Amino acid sequence: MSYQKGASGGRSSIYLQMSGRMVNGRTSNGRVNGKHLIVRDETNGFGRSPRNGAPHFTVASLFSGIGGFDLGFELAGFRTTFQCEIQRFCRAILEKHWPAAPKWKNIKELTNANIPVSDVWTAGFPCQDVSLARRGQRAGLRGSRSGLFYEFARLVGEGRPRVILLENVHGLLHSHRGRDFETVIRTLAELGYSVGWRVLNSKNFGVPQSRQRVYIVGCHRDRKGPAKILFEPERRDGDAETRAKNGEKSLSPFKKIVGDVGGDGPVVQSIAYCLCACSARHTGTDWSRTYIPYPKRGQVRRPTPKECEGIMGFPKGWTTPPDGLFDSGDLDSMRYHSLGNAVTPPVAEWLAKRIKNYLVGRKNNGHPAFNGINDLAVDVGSATKNHLGCG
Repeated sequence: MSYQKGASGGRSSIYLQMSGRMVNGRTSNGRVNGKHLIVRDETNGFGRSPRNGAPHFTVASLFSGIGGFDLGFELAGFRTTFQCEIQRFCRAILEKHWPAAPKWKNIKELTNANIPVSDVWTAGFPCQDVSLARRGQRAGLRGSRSGLFYEFARLVGEGRPRVILLENVHGLLHSHRGRDFETVIRTLAELGYSVGWRVLNSKNFGVPQSRQRVYIVGCHRDRKGPAKILFEPERRDGDAETRAKNGEKSLSPFKKIVGDVGGDGPVVQSIAYCLCACSARHTGTDWSRTYIPYPKRGQVRRPTPKECEGIMGFPKGWTTPPDGLFDSGDLDSMRYHSLGNAVTPPVAEWLAKRIKNYLVGRKNNGHPAFNGINDLAVDVGSATKNHLGCG
């Protein structure tokens, strides 16, 4: 897996508002079960560490979708304490993979009392009203879907988890000329969180898809926390394209072809375009642009839901629900739609590992002192040029 070397775009900053309180995290035992980590409480209660002494942290998932954040965090050693998701199909997938996790349907009816105390809260809040894929005027945070961010903020104000992690399309950065994004940052800052953000592209994390998303990290009353989580102190050795000879431009990964080149079988791009939430009924207006041609046959098809699972970084069969729950004629559309809205697990795992390291450091070193008004805003520099893609 190759990791992100530098920010993909946008400006990255840290904010802190002087209010709120700290909620202590709780830990419990864990063990590996199958392809992803299921951490179980074997102590008949929270607050104890595993027998080997390594801490296990907890994560509550809101706007859970099909569990992209949840899977990534459990691969990093977290235990999922709670999931909130309104879509029936997505809830069926969550129930399949996390049958023991408490679940809630409507975030508008949720209170902090319903959410187990957790170290981290994640939220891939709806993107429909800020996405560039939506034709025409975007409603932004005033829309009925993306405006659910305020319900998340309400709950954060009640619960004050130690770390919050949000994800959305990078169109959020530009919605209403940036005013919507400013509202998100200010709202979280007023709740007592130092906030940072970074645009990450899934293709830099071993995912065969160009998928840019903005990830927002908030740390309660710790101005240095978001930068520690989102940014590496040094550039890593990466896998940048080799420069062509004699000054020629390198071939775009979207134009590199793999598969049965020269044969009767299919060929595909080495990197897929961004998968979006779409129907199984092709209308000619979807934004995925990723198709699978059979050159010698003169045929073309779209990726199957199982292939889209791989393109998104999920295990194959992840979105296959238990038999009999849904009409077979609508099932592919449900799978395509839920995958197009999902968080890619490899990116979630990378962020979860960095959050885990941050939490371990806080536990070992104690909480740093809060320096009042001087901690209100700390700039962590400008990122590289923003490359606009799907969002």
